[in-house]
Amino acid sequence: MNAIINATLVMRDHLICDGILLYEDGRIVDFGEMRDIQAPEGAQIIDAQGLFVGPGLIDIHSHAGGRHWFYDEPAEAARFNLLHGVTSILATLYFDMNAGQLVSQASRVRECMRTPEGASIAGLYMEAPYMNPKFGANRENNPWKGPIRSEEYLPVIEAAGTDARVWVLAPEREGILGFVKDCKKANPDVKFSVGHSEASPQQIEALMPYGLCIGTHHTNATGDRVFYPEVRGVCVDEAVNYNREIYAEQICDSRGIHVDPYMLRLVRRIKGDDRIILISDSCVFDGPVPPGYDGVTDINFDFEGEIAGSKLTLDTACRNMMKHTGASIVDVFKFASANPAAAVGFADRGRIEKGYRADLVIVDHWMNVKKVILEGREAE
Repeated sequence: MNAIINATLVMRDHLICDGILLYEDGRIVDFGEMRDIQAPEGAQIIDAQGLFVGPGLIDIHSHAGGRHWFYDEPAEAARFNLLHGVTSILATLYFDMNAGQLVSQASRVRECMRTPEGASIAGLYMEAPYMNPKFGANRENNPWKGPIRSEEYLPVIEAAGTDARVWVLAPEREGILGFVKDCKKANPDVKFSVGHSEASPQQIEALMPYGLCIGTHHTNATGDRVFYPEVRGVCVDEAVNYNREIYAEQICDSRGIHVDPYMLRLVRRIKGDDRIILISDSCVFDGPVPPGYDGVTDINFDFEGEIAGSKLTLDTACRNMMKHTGASIVDVFKFASANPAAAVGFADRGRIEKGYRADLVIVDHWMNVKKVILEGREAE
């Protein structure tokens, strides 16, 4: 038996002060106030010294960790994120690779998932292949601009298998429904996300019965349907805001460049705190920093000088969200753990609950990570 004592436990909607949490065999056994629960004799004790103990962070959209692409060095990328409190991560593959490359990359990640070094990799987030060619970093190298053909995409679906938790797509692409149905044949529980798209709300809503429930990096790389210059159109962002069932991913960098702080606060008000997901969208690009972005250290730029994901880790994204919106530590654990777990169907993590995985993180009041526990084992 293991016990974390003198903890401030971060629950779904409140805190437990002077708390204790017991876990054994990788699962949470009990928790509560120390006056009500005693650590069993012989238990291995971790003294949290009043710090916050919350569920491990869950990053559903990350291409990399540090300088390591998931498709190239999945174990190294996973370890980098784990030390920042991310106990479950979806390795993200991108549309700038052809079918053969995506098959190889998916296979490499899936092999790593079955090793101790890849234990925190919980599946694949397929930001590929069928985006709108107008949007996204490195779009000049998009090999998927042509017609949607099953003979081209079926090998990718097969390679990703049931580990593909999310497929991102542009609902306006002709023939996309056939692709959606084939993804669901391979994994009936798969979720879909609208991203890199200029779809109408009606096109997006038509795919919701098939499992479209996420908006990829909300307000980034989306179009706007404007028929008259004087009138604001409605497109992807408006559909994500309007539909309660759709979770809104947010990249929360330090300067509020991906999403302006005012927009972050607006999305919180519209969507409610149960439908916001913080992501890192971490990538490895070495493009030059364009004029006007001097001193920006947590954003990547491609060789065209356009924003290309971030250098964030999820703990930092939480800290930025607190700064930009006034969110509490309870709120950001919801955005970075409970909500992503719910969105992609992880029923055994994302909250402190009896029987849930003992994926835990000890942090201070600004989400600086002090200790990480993955399935009951301390990460080192």
